[in-house]
Amino acid sequence: MAWKIPLAEVQIGDEEKKAVLDVLDSGWLTMGAVTESFETHFAQFIGIKHAFAVSSCTSALHLACQVLDISPGDEIILPSLTFVATANAIHYTDAQPIFADITSENDLTISPEDIERRITPKTRAIMIMHYAGYPCDMPAIRDIADRHNLVLIEDAAHAVGGTLDGRPLGTWGDIACFSFFSNKNMTTGEGGMIVTDNDHYAEKIRLLRSHGMTTLTWDRHQGHAHSYDVVEIGYNYRIDEIRSAIGLAQLAKLPQWNEQRKHHVALYHRLLTEKCPQIDVPFLTHRGEPAFHIMPILLPETVTRNEFYSAMKKHGIQTSFHYPPVHTFSVYHNRRPKAGFRLPLTEAVSKREVTLPLFPSMDYGTISDIINTISTILNS
Repeated sequence: MAWKIPLAEVQIGDEEKKAVLDVLDSGWLTMGAVTESFETHFAQFIGIKHAFAVSSCTSALHLACQVLDISPGDEIILPSLTFVATANAIHYTDAQPIFADITSENDLTISPEDIERRITPKTRAIMIMHYAGYPCDMPAIRDIADRHNLVLIEDAAHAVGGTLDGRPLGTWGDIACFSFFSNKNMTTGEGGMIVTDNDHYAEKIRLLRSHGMTTLTWDRHQGHAHSYDVVEIGYNYRIDEIRSAIGLAQLAKLPQWNEQRKHHVALYHRLLTEKCPQIDVPFLTHRGEPAFHIMPILLPETVTRNEFYSAMKKHGIQTSFHYPPVHTFSVYHNRRPKAGFRLPLTEAVSKREVTLPLFPSMDYGTISDIINTISTILNS
């Protein structure tokens, strides 16, 4: 349907259109010089040594697990309040996802204390997710990983451009993964980025991204090689020049867009506190400088979420839900090692969470309209 106020809005301008046309005119569409430039600029943007553009954040997460040489039965601790791809990537390597609870109703990121409680001799890594673009408690989690000799993976799908203690999100872990899906702060339509400062991981990622081949088609096109060997069982997780060109244009605009998101979230927080006191608003206080990817709220326990969705829909306002806890999905319910497994905070929050519209081109009138509609629904 045509929403009066959509949940998210793709921001595409003349810069992206020109970049795509330049690629089409170049005659080279597969991964090449534009992708190399995108990777270089992204690495410089977040201050990291290696960046590899890939076909999706899911493929980035899979590569992150794959380079660890995970064995069947190894365990990776992760949040359940995340998109299912975070957990699926672990299963791709035959490892066991071990779900941990969130910190609180104010902080929907993974709890460091619960991470530590779930470490066993089988634990190989911790995979955090910066929910809604808000930083996890990375100093505490980094300390846990270091003390237990665990690899730390950042699922930074929501967090591009965010920082903590002046340090960009995506540089706290040993490996980090970003998403450029169409609803993200910057987009290539489909696509992602995997980054690391570790040279060994970088070389494995480079090989695994493209079939384990020692040289690529672009290398041979430039005359740098005439043949190749295959030294790993790799994958086709490459991105193309068109999406990389869009990514370069979007990256240049990202700081301004994130600043606009920050302004909108501050207005949301103020108006919700003033006009909808029944609503609980996570992250009213938060660490660092978030990326402000989505705008979550918690409905009163007396309000049925589906009825709230329907009422907002009647006013032309799109809302959503981030996320059904992964451990409650049928496929994961059947794989859990313990009967009766629960994550009390995650389960309680997930029953009440609603995501409100958030995108850079919003204005005061748009947000005010949303808040007034919520107030009317709650008080009717």
